Amino acid sequence: MKRFFNRKAKVLIVGFLLAASSVGHASVYLRYHNKDSKNHVFTVRIAGMTKTVEFGSSRTASVTIAGGSEEAEIQTACGWEKVKDGDNITIKDGCID
Repeated sequence: MKRFFNRKAKVLIVGFLLAASSVGHASVYLRYHNKDSKNHVFTVRIAGMTKTVEFGSSRTASVTIAGGSEEAEIQTACGWEKVKDGDNITIKDGCID
């Protein structure tokens, strides 16, 4: 009987660990090309939170916006732009093309 409960406890623990590890932390991963010769620091809204994200000058790179969603909004010189996880964006004249 004791052996049965040990096995059951192990199965429950393994199941719990698998379930806990499969819960992802949503974020927005962007690949960007900044054609401007200056860094841009934009305000970002994700899952009801407001953050700032810096995009380096004259480069192609990536940035991850941590939060509870796979979509975000970025405030640029041209207004709010919606982005989603995996998007490739180009920044020119302070705006997202």
